[in-house]
Amino acid sequence: MKRIYTTVMAVTAVLLLASAAHAQVTLNSVRVGAQDTAALAKFYEAAFGMQEVNRINVPGGAEIFVNFGATVDAAKANKSEPIVITHRDSDDLKDPIAHVILNVKDMTATVAAIKAAGGSMAGDPRAFGNTGILIGIAIDPAGNRLELIQSP
Repeated sequence: MKRIYTTVMAVTAVLLLASAAHAQVTLNSVRVGAQDTAALAKFYEAAFGMQEVNRINVPGGAEIFVNFGATVDAAKANKSEPIVITHRDSDDLKDPIAHVILNVKDMTATVAAIKAAGGSMAGDPRAFGNTGILIGIAIDPAGNRLELIQSP
């Protein structure tokens, strides 16, 4: 329940940052961590009726995307944002809580707006391999982490 509250507070903080100048920022997903991503995906399926809609095999363990739907096809057709379950070792404290993931059209402008509103960045945004994607981690004034993704 505390993670849900923290996530809701992070979303609220992001929405407070949004204005007409930031209308091109949208929710991408919410990320949670687990040592056993497959087991946690099964929990979301059993507890909330969610289905696996995507899986990305990355070093350390698969990232599993789940969304609401009675069947896999229904969940894939669901237009709501998914929960992304990412592998996390028990001693990995770099991102100890769930965080909100946002799509941004202009990383530079979004970072400037975050800083102007009292937030900060955990380092500079970085390229994600050779994909043309930029990823940054913002920190709101309450300490919640916000992952920013700018697609090419």
